[in-house]
Amino acid sequence: MADSPVELPSRLAILPFRNKVLLPGAIVRIRCTNPSSVKLVEQELWQKEEKGLIGVLPVRDSDAAAVGSLLSPGVGSDSGEGGSKGGGSGGESAKQDAKNGKEPIHWHSRGVAARALHLSRGVEKPSGRVTYIVVLEGLCRFNVQELSTRGSYHVARVSRLDMTKTELEQAEQDPDLIALSRQFKATAMELISVLEQKQKTVGRTKVLLETVPVYRLADIFVASFEISFEEQLSMLDSVDLKVRLSKATELVDRHLQSILVAEKITQKVEGQLSKSQKEFLLRQQMRAIKEELGDNDDDEDDVAALERKMQNAGMPANIWKHAQRELRRLRKMQPQQPGYSSSRAYLELLADLPWQKVSDETELDLRAAKESLDQDHYGLTKVKQRIIEYLAVRKLKPDAKGPVLCFVGPPGVGKTSLASSIAKALNRKFIRISLGGVKDEADIRGHRRTYIGSMPGRLIDGLKRVSVSNPVMLLDEIDKTGSDDMVKLIIERYTREAGVRNLERNLAALARAAAVKVAEQVNTLRLGKEIQPITSTLLDSGLADSGEVEMEVIPMGHDISNSYENPSPMIVDEAMLEKVLGPPRFDDKEAADRVANPGVSVGLVWTSFGGEVQFVEATSMVGKGELHLTGQLGDVIKESAQLALTWVRARAADLNLSPASDINLLESRDIHIHFPAGAVPKDGPSAGVTLVTALVSLFSNRKVRADTAMTGEMTLRGLVLPVGGVKDKVLAAHRYGIKRVILPERNLKDLSEVPSPILSGMEILLVKRIEEVLDHAFEGGCPLRSRSKL
Repeated sequence: MADSPVELPSRLAILPFRNKVLLPGAIVRIRCTNPSSVKLVEQELWQKEEKGLIGVLPVRDSDAAAVGSLLSPGVGSDSGEGGSKGGGSGGESAKQDAKNGKEPIHWHSRGVAARALHLSRGVEKPSGRVTYIVVLEGLCRFNVQELSTRGSYHVARVSRLDMTKTELEQAEQDPDLIALSRQFKATAMELISVLEQKQKTVGRTKVLLETVPVYRLADIFVASFEISFEEQLSMLDSVDLKVRLSKATELVDRHLQSILVAEKITQKVEGQLSKSQKEFLLRQQMRAIKEELGDNDDDEDDVAALERKMQNAGMPANIWKHAQRELRRLRKMQPQQPGYSSSRAYLELLADLPWQKVSDETELDLRAAKESLDQDHYGLTKVKQRIIEYLAVRKLKPDAKGPVLCFVGPPGVGKTSLASSIAKALNRKFIRISLGGVKDEADIRGHRRTYIGSMPGRLIDGLKRVSVSNPVMLLDEIDKTGSDDMVKLIIERYTREAGVRNLERNLAALARAAAVKVAEQVNTLRLGKEIQPITSTLLDSGLADSGEVEMEVIPMGHDISNSYENPSPMIVDEAMLEKVLGPPRFDDKEAADRVANPGVSVGLVWTSFGGEVQFVEATSMVGKGELHLTGQLGDVIKESAQLALTWVRARAADLNLSPASDINLLESRDIHIHFPAGAVPKDGPSAGVTLVTALVSLFSNRKVRADTAMTGEMTLRGLVLPVGGVKDKVLAAHRYGIKRVILPERNLKDLSEVPSPILSGMEILLVKRIEEVLDHAFEGGCPLRSRSKL
């Protein structure tokens, strides 16, 4: 039985197909980028709740249609009607386009009504241009009666060309049509039998032959073939069923013959390959016969020599099993084959690795090791002591997996020679591997063998060069690996910690954001609940080259929902950092903003997490001369605050804070000192100099330098005493971008623990007394009264 014909409206919006034809029953995916096509899809499909039909009309290129009319009457038509009625309107439209300077459109007079199965909308970046991807199913043929414009796209008054249901039922009784149908199905079944050996979806096509009406099958089969535009038009214009089946049978038979010819060529090539393999086996037999006769003058077989070398390498059992499998694969390959050289290089590497070769370790003598280190290196007491401790653990427990030693320091201080001394003490071979400039981890651990030009990693290559499996291996210049100018920004703006835990969390957040972006798909819209599963075509799809739309034929069994994924890589820049991690938590300008007013100084404190910058704020108000302290302070820091206030009051006149020494600075006013970050407990004596500086700044109404931080304990007589945690405090100042640090003079010895690159970029100011602190803390110094005895 014939299926129910589609109700065709009198007018259809027209989507042009340049040099392509959509046939009834065929399914295509198009990408609309032309403004007029985008407008048509938006108004006729996207914005309407009830999705109707649109017309798909073939369009000829200008040069191809130079001798034809602007509205072609139909190529190879079996019927005389059509074309002439639309000629006037199409010609007027083309004349108008010519007046406007546009290229005239050469429309075909017949097209196919289509319905949308899927529709998705996208926006191109950075242009912001809107595009649509539409999946269309051809339904029935129509003839153009009149062509006009609606805004930027065309609309046509159409009439149906396909037979009615009654006419189809009568035509199916025609003996000639029955014979043509049998001939078409026989040819199609022969084609399916040939394709059945190559494609798994051909079984569905057999079902189509038994269930779909033959007049629909003709269009569906032909739509699967790559045929010329003229042949497509000829098939479209074949309204008469007999003519359509005859042309379809001819095209299917031609496609079948082309496949058979291609198979013959393939079999011929495979026969030639078999011949070369046969020659290889005969040569192997000939070589074996010569060996038996003692008449073998050829060099030793390379593969056999490689096998003996692998046998003598002493590989572990699991590695040897894998190597044997790879060797069997190599024996079956010809030297000219792709992959032969990479497989051979891989096996030679396995044979060259020192699987069982080790350096003979003598009993470890710590005294001799210490003498060796002292002889090769002057100073570096702590470093050498750490190495001796490491060797002592190795002596007591040789099988212990000790920590990886990391030497940090500027060039030329002895990092590499220290590693060499460790190897000498252990009586092991020493190998240095430079990682400077390495941007890809594959350069270190090795490339996958599937990559062209894959090479072993630097670690494996180092083992091969040193020829023992237990060397002392130095990975040099690890600080020069990678080039991501963003990790540094995360450290400076979002973490500022002694360790790397928060850095790891922030990097993980960026990785999760990238995963979300990759997993996202273009939002698709299903058009209507009544849409049936998509009918499939026979062969692989191909993207059409078209000016108006890009067309792709969807193969049988194709999952449309997976056709629109277009993940793009995530580029991490400063804008992406703020989008994922939020606004920066730290800013190099923070110190300048905090000390913008008098009464604020910058201190350095030590915590269990490392050094931190601590601001101290002081202000005055009307009161009774009392001191208020806030910020969750301990008893020691409270005493330091009282001590600082007493010292400033006693030296007020000498510091030019009052005209005479008998004037009370706290007359009728209170002082409030606050340590920000009130949720964090604070204690210790090292804030003494910071408190004095904040109070002097408050009483003198002078701002403290924003690039200067300080730490140090004070006495009632104005001496500055040493403090602990100097290294961590200086590093904290460096992280904040502070360039000047005031330290007690007696902490000079502790600066040896600070990395030289950090010290070279900072100015360290060593002081003995509070007056020196004040002189360095204020711009232009702190003027004191002449000959004052403090």
